[in-house]
Amino acid sequence: MLVDIIMPKMGESIMEGTILKWLKQPGDKVERDEPILEISTDKVDTEVPSPESGVLAELLYKENDTVEVGNVLAKLETDSSASVTPKQTSNEELKKEETIKETSVPAKDEVKLTPVLKEEEIKAEGGFYSPLVLNIAKKEGVGSSELSSIKGTGLQGRVTKKDILEYISKRGTAPSLKTETAVPVKAAAAPVKKEFPKQEINYNEEGLSVLEFDNIRQKMAEHMVESVAISPHVNAIAEVDLTNVEKARKKMAAEFEANEGFKLTYMPFIAEAVIKALKDFPLINSIIDDSSKPFKAITRSKINLGMAVAMENGGLIVPVIKNADGMNLVGISRSVNDLGKRARVKKLTLDEIQGGTFTISNYGVFGNIIGTMVINQPQVAIMGVGAIKKRPSVLETPDGDFVVIKPMVYLTLSFDHRLIDGALGGRFIMRVAHYLENYQG
Repeated sequence: MLVDIIMPKMGESIMEGTILKWLKQPGDKVERDEPILEISTDKVDTEVPSPESGVLAELLYKENDTVEVGNVLAKLETDSSASVTPKQTSNEELKKEETIKETSVPAKDEVKLTPVLKEEEIKAEGGFYSPLVLNIAKKEGVGSSELSSIKGTGLQGRVTKKDILEYISKRGTAPSLKTETAVPVKAAAAPVKKEFPKQEINYNEEGLSVLEFDNIRQKMAEHMVESVAISPHVNAIAEVDLTNVEKARKKMAAEFEANEGFKLTYMPFIAEAVIKALKDFPLINSIIDDSSKPFKAITRSKINLGMAVAMENGGLIVPVIKNADGMNLVGISRSVNDLGKRARVKKLTLDEIQGGTFTISNYGVFGNIIGTMVINQPQVAIMGVGAIKKRPSVLETPDGDFVVIKPMVYLTLSFDHRLIDGALGGRFIMRVAHYLENYQG
């Protein structure tokens, strides 16, 4: 029996991944959960395991291909007693097939290779299209009959994101003689890349050195551009006195390190305060559905806290503490330490980088005291933590004002102004400050 190997979904904002390397070739035996290929997204490089034991029958994509979530990557023959003659669709054969015109009608014995329709694909006039393609069509005013006229280069002639964007770029601005109804989109809206003027660079200029983006850096760059295009970013900053947190941390430090094997940092205290504030202001822990008008705000009951981690290669990854609202300070500390260590060596699972509802970015580890962040779509806010510094502060007493030295930190909230106005954003960040300044242990 043939089993489909599917491009997995690796986060709410991730619509595609790039094949880095096929670890198995047609005819190779594979065990259940054995890695078959390596893929890369803007958040992580990871392996795709085999869903069953069997023999790899066919590859449907080659290395460096970008594949939309839900598409079939390969076929696996699970009947070990069957005689499997793998079709020659290795990387080399796939390259050759690109030069062949797709004019022939598939034979009956080839029909079985057609991918099963997934939830990610929606039927429209002329065939099936991914929600990413449909959303682009909607935003660009490409009607259903016009969409069906686009020649697809994807599997079985499917229209890909690249196909529709190339079509739109060549279509020009001339108005269509036909009035068409835009293709309805039932899936959540996906960001559309905007075309900007190309930078003109003289590579012959003396003294230039070129560093080509790796796949993770490229995907992250695209994700950041899309986030800024989608969400109008507004920022609010709070100065926070960490005196009480510092006292509690020092009091707990020795026993904590002896029991847990690592040091107690400020971050678990900050994360705990954020969780409390998100419970007070659930709209900050929501997502915007902008696929149709009027927009909808969907609040979440669970708090999955993303913690941005800088990679050694300069990239950024956001592991997620699932159900953080059910953890105490020690539990949060363990999660922060474990996920941070494994993130830096690329040992996270797919589940550990998806499903975040709010993100904290600690740029203070580099000595920066204030910064603004780009929202991690589809979330509506992100909070940055600056470096903790001892600064003079005015202490008001009945006997007069005195200057004292206190551990201080700046917290910055970047939020989506489509949903969160300045009042709500300001109240939220000040509520986080309140919980930290009044920490009782």
